[in-house]
Amino acid sequence: MMACLAGGCGFRTQETPPLRVAETRRCMGVSWTITVCVTDRATGLAAIAAAFSEVVRLERILSDYDPTSELSRLSATSPSTTPVAVSDDLWAVLVRAATIADDTDGAFDVTVGPLTTLWRQSRRSGHLPRPDKLAAARAAVGTDAIVLDAASRSVSLSRPAMRLDPGGIGMGYAADRVLAVLAGQGIASAMVDASGDVAVSAAPPGTAGWRIAVAPLPGAGAATGGTLLLKHAAVTTSGDANQAVEIDGRRYSHVVDPRTGMGVAGPAAVTVIAPDCTTADALATAANVLGPEAGPAAIARFPGCSARFTWREDDATRSLTTPGWPIP
Repeated sequence: MMACLAGGCGFRTQETPPLRVAETRRCMGVSWTITVCVTDRATGLAAIAAAFSEVVRLERILSDYDPTSELSRLSATSPSTTPVAVSDDLWAVLVRAATIADDTDGAFDVTVGPLTTLWRQSRRSGHLPRPDKLAAARAAVGTDAIVLDAASRSVSLSRPAMRLDPGGIGMGYAADRVLAVLAGQGIASAMVDASGDVAVSAAPPGTAGWRIAVAPLPGAGAATGGTLLLKHAAVTTSGDANQAVEIDGRRYSHVVDPRTGMGVAGPAAVTVIAPDCTTADALATAANVLGPEAGPAAIARFPGCSARFTWREDDATRSLTTPGWPIP
């Protein structure tokens, strides 16, 4: 969980001081806050309104809860008899998802929908999935089952009962698009906080960057948190801080390991800094699945990215950072 700390635009010169304007709305099932630095409130509110319109537009494309969304309608075609042409936004998300899947050895998988559906049922019931249901869901999942045809910008889903789940990438993509819309409105300095998926453009005037607080690992003390100072970057944390379940004495995250179909064991969290929020969102999910053993090698494959892994082991809190991480 991240949050922008106050004071980002407290700049004073002989010119008109910039004004910090922010608005919060619920979109894509979570709370979004968009903050801009402008010279007058009307300009800021108009830019923010355009930005939220973009989030609403993308939700109609990328939602896996809305059966009428473009993504849901694509999932309903599985197994595809003919390729389905998709919009530019859905194409961009699926192409980036495929690349990240390859570079994380399948730890990130946008086809994980059947497994996340099954795991949500386990979180509600407090019981692990039945082996037969788990096997059936796993049979419908796999990065090799989604075929992307660049020439026609079309998609084929080759297995029955497939269900795409953009939960680890769609929010980040939307945050990046919001920054692009704000830039088109003449906003140079902005922050987008989609309930912890945070993307920022230029630093507020007179500052070195946006100050963003990273929440500590639950029960592990404040030292596992910290504050980041970022500009032209994004940061996302993936873990079990806010969505977890204990089954048979073991704590599990809502994040599903596509290789096993089970939630990632916790307490554990990974915070990823990346040049864009699409990458930060998906890579944090993958790194959480891979853990501190294999996760750092995956992070190293992505230029400009760094991560901090925090977890509980043998009643002790442990932490590991990759090269480039800004906090000791």
